[in-house]
Amino acid sequence: MSTHQIFKHFQILPFACLLFTLLAQNSFAQISEDTYHQAEYFLSGNIQKEVYHMEVIPNWLDDKKSFWHQTYTEDGKRFFLTKIEKSTTKEAFDHAELAKLLSAKSGETFNDSNLPFSRIQLQNDGAVGFEWKNKSWIYTGGTVESTRSRSDSRDRSVSISPDGNWKAFMRNYNLFVENLETGDEIQLSFDGKKDYEYASYWGWSDMVLGENGERPEHFNVNWSPDSKKIQTQVVDLRLAEKMLLLDNSQDDKFRPQLMGYYRASPGDTNVVMYTPVLFDIESKKATKFSGLSLPHFIGLNLDWNDDSETLFGTYIHRGFKSFDILEINADTKQIRKVYSESSSTHINNNNIFRRLDNGQFILGTEKSGWNQLYLMDWKTGTLVNRITSGDYVVKNLLSVDEENKEMYFEAAGKEKGMNPYYSLVYKVNFDGSGLELLTPENAFHDISYRNGSSYFIDNYSTVDQPTVSVVRELKTGKIVHQVSTADISNLLKKGYQSPTQFSATAKDGTTKIYGVYYLPTDFNSKKTYPIIDYTYSGPHIDITPKTFKAGLIGLQQPMAELGFVVVTVDGLGTNGRGKAFNDVSYNNLGDGTTDHVLAIKELASKNDFMDLEKVGIFGHSAGGYDAARAMLLHPDFYKVGVASAGDHDHRMEKAWWPEMYMGYPVGDFYHEQSNITNAANLKGHLLLAHGGIDENVNPSATFKFAEALINAGKDFDLFIWPSRNHSFGRTDGDYFTKKRWDYFIEHLMGEKPVRHYQIQR
Repeated sequence: MSTHQIFKHFQILPFACLLFTLLAQNSFAQISEDTYHQAEYFLSGNIQKEVYHMEVIPNWLDDKKSFWHQTYTEDGKRFFLTKIEKSTTKEAFDHAELAKLLSAKSGETFNDSNLPFSRIQLQNDGAVGFEWKNKSWIYTGGTVESTRSRSDSRDRSVSISPDGNWKAFMRNYNLFVENLETGDEIQLSFDGKKDYEYASYWGWSDMVLGENGERPEHFNVNWSPDSKKIQTQVVDLRLAEKMLLLDNSQDDKFRPQLMGYYRASPGDTNVVMYTPVLFDIESKKATKFSGLSLPHFIGLNLDWNDDSETLFGTYIHRGFKSFDILEINADTKQIRKVYSESSSTHINNNNIFRRLDNGQFILGTEKSGWNQLYLMDWKTGTLVNRITSGDYVVKNLLSVDEENKEMYFEAAGKEKGMNPYYSLVYKVNFDGSGLELLTPENAFHDISYRNGSSYFIDNYSTVDQPTVSVVRELKTGKIVHQVSTADISNLLKKGYQSPTQFSATAKDGTTKIYGVYYLPTDFNSKKTYPIIDYTYSGPHIDITPKTFKAGLIGLQQPMAELGFVVVTVDGLGTNGRGKAFNDVSYNNLGDGTTDHVLAIKELASKNDFMDLEKVGIFGHSAGGYDAARAMLLHPDFYKVGVASAGDHDHRMEKAWWPEMYMGYPVGDFYHEQSNITNAANLKGHLLLAHGGIDENVNPSATFKFAEALINAGKDFDLFIWPSRNHSFGRTDGDYFTKKRWDYFIEHLMGEKPVRHYQIQR
C-alpha cells in the first residue's frame, strides 16, 4: 500500500466511524411494534393492574365505622373490608369460593382474580350482594343465588310527597297532584304547553332526533318538608335555538341522522330559560318568580328550610360577575337578599355555603383575593367574624360540628416550603381561633369523608412517592389505621421513572409556576429527545399531576415511551393559586401557552437531553384550543401540534365557561383570540381532530378553522371520527391515540410509524 493510499485509508476511517454511529443512532430510534408495546403498558386499563393497592376509595357502611373498597393486588382484583375500630383490613369474602360457585351456576369459567362485578353490598348477616347479568345475587358462604331480575323500580315520572299522601306528576306539560288516599287529582298549572313546560329541565346531553323530534322527558319537583307546597320551574324553549349535528355512522341508515340539542353560546339571547314557580296545594295558587329567570346553563337551585316556611339558594347573575344569596317566604312570596357580592372579573359559581341551626351561615368567597371562610348572620347578612384568612385557598368544607363550634376543611398553599397545590386538612373554631393542621405530611392529601363519621380516609402521595392510604381520626388527624401502601415493584422492574417536578418563572417575571416532565423508561441521558407539551390551560382547573396516581395514569407517560420528553405545566391564569393568579386569563384565554414556552426553555437550559429545536404540543377540548392557539401564537417554537375536540372560537362554545372566564358581554377579544381569525399564522404541522357527534364541543368550530386554514393556503391534517362524541383519545387508548402518537413520531421525531397497527389493551 502506497503512502497516498495509507493516508487516504485513514481519512476514510473517521468518516466511516461517524457514518456507523449515525446509522446506529438512527437504528436505535427506529419505531417498531415493540415501541408501541412499551407505550401500551402505560395505558390506564393496563397500568392500573400493575400497581397493587394504588389507593383506597371507601364505600362506607351504615355504622360509619366500616367501609369496603376494591383494588388490584398480586392476586388480581380484590374487595376488602376495613373495620376501623378493630384496626383490620381483610378480604371482604372468599373470592376463590365465589368464583367456583359462579362458574358452577352459570356454566362459564370465572377466575377469582377478576370477578365479573365492581360493586358489592355487605349485609349485616355477612352476606354479599352484587349485580351480574342484569340480576341481583346474594353470596352466603357456600351458596350463591340470584334473587330477582335487576330493574330500576323507581318511577322517575312521578314524585311522592314526604308524608306519602300525594303524588306529583306532569300531564300535557302541566303539573298535577293526586291524593293517594282518595284518588282525586288537582291540576296546579294551566298555561303549560309544548316548549313552555312545568316541572321539567333540559339535560346536558339531551338530544332531539330529526327535524321535529321530541325532546327527552324529565320531571323534577321540590316538595316542602310538610308536604303542603311544591317548588319547581317552568322550562321555556320558545325562543331557544338548537345546535345541530349529523350522525353519519349508523349502520342501518343510508342518510345521516339529524341531531339537535339546546346549548347556548356566549352572548346568545335565544336560550332556554328557567323560571322558578311555587305551588300551594291547599289554595291551588301558583306564583311565578319571573324576576329570577335564568338561562338553563346557570339555573337556580332552591332548598327548603326545615320549617317549610322559607326557601333559600344562590342566584348567580349572567356573566358570573355577581351573586345573591336569597330567601323566599313561602307564604308572602317575598324575596329577601341575604347577602350579595360582585367582582370586576368573575365570582365562583360553586362557593362554599352552609346554613347553621343557630341563625348563622358559613360562606366561602374570594372577596379577599383568596377563597376564605366567613361566619355570617342569616337575618342581617352581615359579618360575624372571619374564620380563616391568609394567602392560601380553602378548597372544601369537610365537616361542621355546631355543638363544639368547630369545622374541618381542605386548603392548599398555606404551608411554607410545600408545593402550593398540595391539599391538606385543617381544623378551626367558629371564631377563627385554634387553627390546626391535621395532615402534616408533605404530600397531596386526597380525602374521603362521610358526613357524621368520626374518621376520614386519607390517600397521601406525590408524583414520585407512592400512595399511603390511612384512616385518620377527624378531631385530631391522628392515624388510627394504615390500610395499605401502593406496591410499585412491577413498575420498577420496567425501569419506570416517576415524573420529575420542576418550577419556572412565569411571564410576569416574578411568579413561580409549577410543572412536571416525563421520561421514557429506557431514557439515556447522552441522547437528546424531542419535547412534547401536554396542555389544558382551562382556568377552572389545574392539570399538572400532584398525586402518584395522576402522575402515572394519564396521556403523558405512554407518549414519553415513544421517545419523547413530555412536559405539563400550570401557568398564570389557571386554578388553585388565588384570584389574582386566576384572573390573568380573564379576557385573555388565548395567552395561556406563553408560560409553557418560558417554562420549557428554562427547563431545557438545565437539561441537555431536551431538544429545543423539536417541540410539539397536544391537547383536548379547551386543551385542543390551546394546542392550535400555541401553533399560531408561537409558530417558531412549536413545530408540531395535535388539537382534538378543540373549541377554536369561544364565540361558538357552550356559554357558561367562556362567559365566566373569558368575559361577558362578548368583546373584540373573542375575535382577536380566535384560532379561526389567526389561521394564517400557521407554520408547522397541525393535526385537527373531532368527534362527529360531539355535543360538548360542537365540531363546527373545527370545520370553520379548517376552512380558514384552507383559505390561507396552509397545509394541515384533519381527522373526523364519525361515531364519537367528546370522548376519544383518552387514557385507555383507542384508534385516535395511535394516530396522535404517529403524528409526533413522523413530524417531530422524523421516524416512520408502523402502519395499520392496532393498539392492544
